[in-house]
Amino acid sequence: MLRSMTGFGRGECIRHDRRFKVEIKSVNHRFSDFTIKVPRVLNPFEDRIRHRLAKDIVRGKVDVWVNFESFTMEDISIRVNDVYADAYMSTLRSLSDRYKLGEVYIDTLLELLVNAPDVIVSDKHEKALNSDKSREEVWAGLSEALEQALEQYNQMRTTEGTALVRDVKEKHDHSCKLVEEIRERVPHAAEEYSKKLRERVQDLAGKLNGKGDDARLVTEIVLLADKSDINEELTRLESHLNQLDTMLSESGAMGRKMDFLVQELNREANTIGSKSTDIHLTRSVVDLKSIIEKIREQVQNIE
Repeated sequence: MLRSMTGFGRGECIRHDRRFKVEIKSVNHRFSDFTIKVPRVLNPFEDRIRHRLAKDIVRGKVDVWVNFESFTMEDISIRVNDVYADAYMSTLRSLSDRYKLGEVYIDTLLELLVNAPDVIVSDKHEKALNSDKSREEVWAGLSEALEQALEQYNQMRTTEGTALVRDVKEKHDHSCKLVEEIRERVPHAAEEYSKKLRERVQDLAGKLNGKGDDARLVTEIVLLADKSDINEELTRLESHLNQLDTMLSESGAMGRKMDFLVQELNREANTIGSKSTDIHLTRSVVDLKSIIEKIREQVQNIE
């Protein structure tokens, strides 16, 4: 089953008094482009996350957000910045001596130190990866949330991919009908073109009054007839449309191949349009090019 490059998924896991939330969002892109935003403490897991994403995602600009909350004392780090504390104490003593305040009570000093910026430094996640056990516990919770997000994300991409395939299939079938109409019209167009060509040749021959080069004239007629022949282009169009139909029933990352194939469809349609001198053929080719452009727009959404 083909997938869209656009999707969204969210996952959440609570383990060992830790909560993990993961969100994945992607849009169209020619290649795979992962942007992973994690809290600083989870930086060691960024490569693991990227590797896991690469298993499911071949193309697309993918943004991943990871939120981490810890409610266990094991992860918390609280320490005193001795340098700052000493500096504050020295300043307090200087103030006391200067203004002859006498001894400052210990509880007053502690209150002042506690409220002073950067004296007591805390980090609720700092110890979360201090041991092999805690690292594995954190990764287990993070990976579970990641898997949930990926499952939802892939389901959305599959659902959207199914809709894209259905739409492209309809346009493919319409294109096949137009090509069939063009092929059916070719003999009539060729007959009309041949009739006009004969009239022009007779007119030209009359003007030359036997003074022209008959061999050269015949050669020019053959060249003009050959340039107006579109059977080869129609055959290639039919072949490309058959390939597109096959790709629509396959699975995996087919978007890039399909995009290239649609470029070839457009090239053949343009060639037919440039060769056509029949108004009915021209109208059909215009319709065909319009459908091919719509197919191209949809194919660019497929992974």
